[in-house]
Amino acid sequence: MAKAKTKEELVSFSEENWRKMFHLIDTLPLEAQMASFAFGQEKGKEAHWGRDKNIRDVFAHLYEWQVLLQNFVKSNVAGNTQSFLPAPYTWKNYATMNQEIWKKHQSTSYEEIREKLEASHVRTIQLLQEFSDKELYTKEFYSWTGTTSLSQYFQSSLASHYDWALKKLRLHKRTI
Repeated sequence: MAKAKTKEELVSFSEENWRKMFHLIDTLPLEAQMASFAFGQEKGKEAHWGRDKNIRDVFAHLYEWQVLLQNFVKSNVAGNTQSFLPAPYTWKNYATMNQEIWKKHQSTSYEEIREKLEASHVRTIQLLQEFSDKELYTKEFYSWTGTTSLSQYFQSSLASHYDWALKKLRLHKRTI
């Protein structure tokens, strides 16, 4: 997937992948939307292939990563320094955090997490709209983004994450 170079592109890519994702899902019968995936860890070495068992799990993952982004941005803009990943997680051990997210949502219904993700998507796009291209695309514009740009956080939690989800959803559609 191409990386956005402007806020307009980032919103466009995010909305496009969002529409693709829900178009694909909405073409499935409800039973298939709630069915278990017919594939697992054999599809790749990344932990998510074995972790996510259905669309609900994918939605929960997307939702929780958007909440992380929203909290990270809002807190830091308000002057309250906060890292993106909550302690004790780091970029070396965030797979453990992802597993905790998975566990947290095992009793969340498909309908509930879908609604939460839909609302979170809107909030995340609205939050993105609050920033200028300069604020988003200048590396180290904000000290709290480290050596990268704020846009990378949004790209990862929106367009790129939806692209990741689409790969799983397409495979699910092919295997049902």
